[in-house]
Formats: sequence, structure tokens, C-alpha cells
Amino acid sequence: MDCTNGKISIDANESTFGPINSYLEEDMLGIEPLELHFPFELNTHMSCSLQLTNETDSYIAFNIQKTRPLLYYIQPHTDIVPPGSKCSVKITLQPQDKAPWNMQHANEFIVRSTRVNDGIAVEDITTEIFNKETNYAVDEVNLDVVFDAQLQSELLDVLNSVQQAECEILEGPHENLQSFDAVDRFLSLDRSYNSSDRVLSHVNDILFKALVKMEVEFQNQLSQRSKLMELDGLSDCLSSTLWPSSSAQCDNQEAAVYSPPALIGPKFVPLLAKLARQLVRDGYDQQCAELYSEARASALESSLKNLGVEKLSKAEVQKMPWDVLETKKENWIQFTRIAVKLLFVGERQICDQVFECSQFLRDKCFSAITKNSLATLLSFGEAIAMSKRSLEKLFVLLDMYGMMCELQMEIDTIFVGESCSQMHDSALSLRKCLARTAQKTFSDFEEAVEKDVAKFNITDGTVHPLTIYVMNYVKILFDYQSTLKQLFVEFKRNDGTGSELACVTMSVMQALQNNLDSRAKQYQDPALMHIFLMNNIHHIVTSVDRSEANDLLGDEWIQTHRRIVLQNANQYKRVAWAKVLQCLSGQGWSLSGRQISRTDVKERFRSFNVLFDENYQKQRGWSVPDSELRESLRLAVAEVMLPAYRSFQKRFGPLIENRKARGKYVKHTPEQLELFLGNLFEGKQGRA
Repeated sequence: MDCTNGKISIDANESTFGPINSYLEEDMLGIEPLELHFPFELNTHMSCSLQLTNETDSYIAFNIQKTRPLLYYIQPHTDIVPPGSKCSVKITLQPQDKAPWNMQHANEFIVRSTRVNDGIAVEDITTEIFNKETNYAVDEVNLDVVFDAQLQSELLDVLNSVQQAECEILEGPHENLQSFDAVDRFLSLDRSYNSSDRVLSHVNDILFKALVKMEVEFQNQLSQRSKLMELDGLSDCLSSTLWPSSSAQCDNQEAAVYSPPALIGPKFVPLLAKLARQLVRDGYDQQCAELYSEARASALESSLKNLGVEKLSKAEVQKMPWDVLETKKENWIQFTRIAVKLLFVGERQICDQVFECSQFLRDKCFSAITKNSLATLLSFGEAIAMSKRSLEKLFVLLDMYGMMCELQMEIDTIFVGESCSQMHDSALSLRKCLARTAQKTFSDFEEAVEKDVAKFNITDGTVHPLTIYVMNYVKILFDYQSTLKQLFVEFKRNDGTGSELACVTMSVMQALQNNLDSRAKQYQDPALMHIFLMNNIHHIVTSVDRSEANDLLGDEWIQTHRRIVLQNANQYKRVAWAKVLQCLSGQGWSLSGRQISRTDVKERFRSFNVLFDENYQKQRGWSVPDSELRESLRLAVAEVMLPAYRSFQKRFGPLIENRKARGKYVKHTPEQLELFLGNLFEGKQGRA
């Protein structure tokens, strides 16, 4: 109900009057309570509420009068209550400097009420209409007053506690946490008294100040205690086998020992935990989480920046020269290992301790702290994985993939909960992306080997650069056996025995042999073709035999390819020296039935000299780079050539002895031939 310009208006939203059930027609106002209780307190306003109820169909005016000279303030003392409504009256006793002699007073107030006409204004209500001598029917009700002495005593005790706790709180939190006890006492008051009490109003005001001070103290403690980690400070936390400069690399990185650093002094963590617990309990969980996350995220990002972590765009990474990219990759591996194994794990441990009161806040804060740092680290890996594939990048991909596999256990452990699920998925996605790109690059390698058609041939038959490149590539791959096995498992292509790696390696070897066979056909000299194949297959076999590929490919593979080397060596010997040896043969002479003439002998020696000199001049420029293979091939030629030459010279040499021109036909002694054969295959590599 609203009284405006002396008229009565009814507002459904007005709290003073509200609809109720009707009384009987002869009833007036219902009054509650009939005994007013004032919580007496010296020098303080004391209030009590009175409820007037009209359940009739008439408008009822009322007037409240005090019967004693105490300074009461009644609001409203006169008013009109519409039908089916109620009115709240507040009676306030002015501050008293001393307690009354009697704590109970009967008939302290008189409430008079009478029916009035609809439309009468409040200003028109006078004391006259409540006079029983008039024609109005007037109802009178007396109200008693009681001053609660017991409540007074309790309030005095509370006030003493409030004053004592207030001093502690306003000084702010200290390391002895004494002010927290005061806050707890304040909270107990909150549960014991009605919110309209003046004491509680004061308590709430002090509580607000206390919580603000706790919030500030929480922020200050975080700021002061958060350590900025330097690279030197982390050296004691990470196993020496995990540093790039270490001479002893750890084969099993996951077994390496590491210990997360103390990112906040251990003795201050309980203080932060209690501050956080109090703030969360008082409804400041959001502010507390934001303060903590911002402070720790800033410290973490600064620590990574000090280590050398850069935020690079994908375009910047993809434009990097190879040598720069290789260095960046090594740094990324080291920084990511430090970040996850030390800094992220350390942050998770502190989050769990500070917010032990809430699993949700633990996960939420850890996610907010590490989100940007993790994204910066992962972005470099994503740029590498999504860049244009090249054979050189395969080992970069394998290094990075191996690192993500190594960190998987920590990632699964620390990035838990709904708040961290996206970050966990991002790390897993990078690992799979690196694996896919590495696998595709591996396939590219096999295809590139077989289809390499660069106009680049070897004129001296030595080992082709492609063979050297491929075998070096394969040898390095076998340094990544464990990583490759994991990669194949990633795509369910491995049974764990390494058979998939063996099959892939054999496929690469076969692709290389196919390429070499194609190149060998370009030689016009069949003997040089066999030298070329012999050299290259021998290099393949030797490289495998001296590497870990030996165990994986097996003895049968090795023996098969050694036989190919021997076959090409024999083919070379037959093709290159058959005509020369034919000159030293007596074949045909014994079947002719005629006497061998000096002319025939001279012609044979002359032909031998020409053919031998041609072979010598040509083959000393050919190359067999492997010293053992070179010596064995020289010996194989000598074992055939020298006995045949000695036999031919002994048998037919006398026919041209004592001739002045003998030196013209017998140009070399067996010893000289042996020296010549010892100079074969010393040539320089030639390219056309």
C-alpha cells in the first residue's frame, strides 16, 4: 500500500501490505506480537517489529500511542490497512545511557483501530475518530514491553569477542595465521544471530575487510614466494643423462631420474593453502583462483622465456634454413622435457597442495597456468609436422615424436580432469601428427630411392653417392629402433618384435638395388658395370654387417648379398680378361697339325701386349674403394694371369730367343706384370 497525496493506493508489489484471508465481520485488526521484546543495549537504538493484519472486508484505520515517557519512535503511528492486507510497524527505542529499573513494562503501548470509509485520506485520520464517545466503533489493544537482559549479557560477550577479533583481523594475516581464528569466530556469529542485529552488521563489515585483506595477502604471498627458474637452477633437478652436452646418453629416457624444483618455498605452501581454503569457504573461490592462476602463469612463462623458449609462428618455422631448424629442434626437445618433467609437474604438485579443498579448482588453476606455455611448445612441433615433407626432416620428426612418447606418462598424469582435457588432447594430437608425417616421409624415402633418376653416373665404377647416402640414412634409422617400433605400434603395424622395421628396411634395400641395376645398364663396358655393382652391393653388405641392422635383417640376407658381390667379381674377371688370357692359350695350334711358326708366336705376344696395356691403362683408373675387396680382386686376376703368362712364355718364348727384336714382342716379365696388376683400381672417382 502506498499513501500518496493523502490518498490510499494499493500496489501488488508493495511489501508493507499483502493479501491475506478474511476475518469475521465483527473482528478488527489482528496484532502480533502482544509482547514486544527489545534486545537491550546501552547507547544504541533498539528496534522491534509489530504486525497488524486486516482480514475483514473493510478499511481499518489505526493509531498507536505510548503510555510512558520513554523516547520511542513509531513508524507509522497512524495509517489505514485495506481489506485483506497487513501492515508492518517498526518501533524504535532511542539510545539509553542506563538500563531501566524494571525490565518488563505492561501496557506500554495502546493500539486503537476503527473502520473507515473507502477513499478517506490518511491526513484525515485524527485522534478524534478513535474516541469511544464518538459514533465510531473503536477497538483497543494494550501491548507489553520486555527488555531481554540475558540477550544483553550475551551481546556484551559477543562485543568483547568482536573487538578482540577485530584488532587481529585489521592487522592482517600473519605467518602465525592468528587472524584466521578471528575470522572463524566471526563466521560462528553469522550462524548465531539474525541478520537484522546491529552486531552482525558490524561483524559483516569487519568480515568483508578481513576477506579483502586475505585476498591481498594471498596475492602478495604468491608474488613474493614465486621463484623465477633459471637454467642453472634446473641442472640439479634433471638427470645429467638428459642434457645435450652429456657424453653418456641414456638409452631409456623414461628411466632417468628427475626431481621437480620447489617453485614456491615449502614452508609457505601451507599458508597459501589456508588462505585459499578460507577464501573459498567464504565464497571468494573465483577471485582466489584467478589471482593464483595469473601469478603462477606469469612466473611459468617468464621461466620458460629465461630458458630460451621462443614463440614462433608456423610460417617462421617453415622458412628456417636446415642448420637453424636442427638447432631449434634440439632446443625444443630440451625445453619441452624441462617444461613437462620439471615445471609442469611442479605446478601440478603446488596446485594440489594449495587447493586441496577443491578438485575442481586444482584442475582449473593448473589448466589456466600451463595453457599458454604448453601451446607455445606444441606450436613448434605442429609447424614441423605440417611443413613440407623432406627426407632430411625424418630424423627431426623421429626425435620430436620420441620426445612426445617419453613425456606421455607425465602428460597423462598431470593433465587430468575436464579443465585439462583439451590440453591433454592437444599433446596427444601432436604425437599422432608427428607419427603420421614421419611414416609418410619414410614411404617417401623408399619411393625416392627407387625412382632417383638424377643425371649423375660414376665413370670409375666406385660406390655411388646414392648408396652411401641411403646406407648412412639406414644406419641412423637403426639408432631410432625403439622410436620406430613405437611409431609402427601407433598405427598397429607392429607386433613388437621389430619385424615391421625389418620389412621396411628390406624394402628400402631392394629399392636401392633396383636403382643400382638401372644405373649399371648405362655402362657400355660390361666389366665396369660389374665393378660398379660389386662395389655398391659390397658397400651395402658391409654397412649392414657393421650396424644393428645385421641382427634385424639376419645372416641369410647377408650371405645372399655377399654371393651377389662374388658373382659380380667373377663376372668382371671373366669379361675383362677373357681376351687377354686367350692370347696366352695354345688352343687351336695343337689341333691344326702343323708346326707353330715364329710368326704365330710373335702375333700372340703382340696381341697380348696390346690388350694387356689397354686393360691396364683403363682399369688402373677404375676404383675399388674398399682395400680388402681391392686386394682380393687384384689377387684373383693375378692368380689367373701370371701362371698363364709364365707358362706361355716358357713354352713359346724360345722360338723367338736370340733374336735382336725379342724385346719388341716379350715386353714384360712375370714380375713386371705382377707390379702392373698391383696398381689396378687406384683411380679417382669420376662423374659424368
